[in-house]
Amino acid sequence: MVDGSKIPQELHKRGTSFAELRVYSRALAPKPFQWPLLMDTLFFLSSKILWALVSPDSLLLILLVASWLLLALGLSRWGRHLLTITCAAALLVAFLPLGEWLFYPLERRFTTNPELPSRIDGIIVLGGAVSPQRSSAWQQIQYDDAAERMSAFAALARRYPDAELVFTGGNGSLTGQAFKEADSVPGFMQDMGLGDRELVIEAESRNTWENVVLSKALVLPDTQERWLLITSAFHMPRATGIFCEQNWPVIPWPVDHRSNPDNLLRVELQFAAHLRELSMATREWLGLLAYYFTGRSTRLLPGEATHCGGTDTPRS
Repeated sequence: MVDGSKIPQELHKRGTSFAELRVYSRALAPKPFQWPLLMDTLFFLSSKILWALVSPDSLLLILLVASWLLLALGLSRWGRHLLTITCAAALLVAFLPLGEWLFYPLERRFTTNPELPSRIDGIIVLGGAVSPQRSSAWQQIQYDDAAERMSAFAALARRYPDAELVFTGGNGSLTGQAFKEADSVPGFMQDMGLGDRELVIEAESRNTWENVVLSKALVLPDTQERWLLITSAFHMPRATGIFCEQNWPVIPWPVDHRSNPDNLLRVELQFAAHLRELSMATREWLGLLAYYFTGRSTRLLPGEATHCGGTDTPRS
């Protein structure tokens, strides 16, 4: 039984529909286990700290400061060499779409707009499209770069009116855990004309592993059910690897493509945009490695032919 007093008061104030109350009753239902577990919290914290040190933007800054220190200490030869390397790396980032080159092989792993069956039992969308802090500050939903996840979620929900709907996403930052991405979803559903649909909201996850584990505990999917998974195309390999590890077969529906396959070999001066893309793509490749070697994914690079029981050899 859910304690109705825990449903946010602002829902009662604006005359919440019964369907919207069901959203929160599902989200606030007692969890089948205590969360977060110690190892998952350590994994989350260590991944954030390590990424802050090895991300491309951090590495460029570290190299620049190290070059200055060597020059200031009178080690001119070493300082000049390191500064040359730093400038060369910065020029490569400024003029070449290195991030797209890393995105492209990930985005090719699954077919875009695949043919779907006539019946779908459930649709799950991974968070990452909404800024929790800005949405809270401005009291309206504020999208980040992956807004296509939410538009695809709404479109497929209309296409399959009997499918169970799941949104999973809390907050992936170290310092903003008081703000949850999922808090903006009921308003989104109302705006999209889907306010009468029952929606399962998982609001405590901090990364993709927790997205899957916590959502599975809420919906208890059957392996014979047909579930659609919506997330960014470059993120789909890592996400499907986790779903397969959790024995939750899904049909991938990739959106939010970041690479332009018709114009990958180009030269343009876009330092800030290129650096951001390179950081995102590098993070995804490192995430694939980390999830595979920590047992959170069934394969190093999941794809169409190797998705949940493909022909290649899974990790033992």
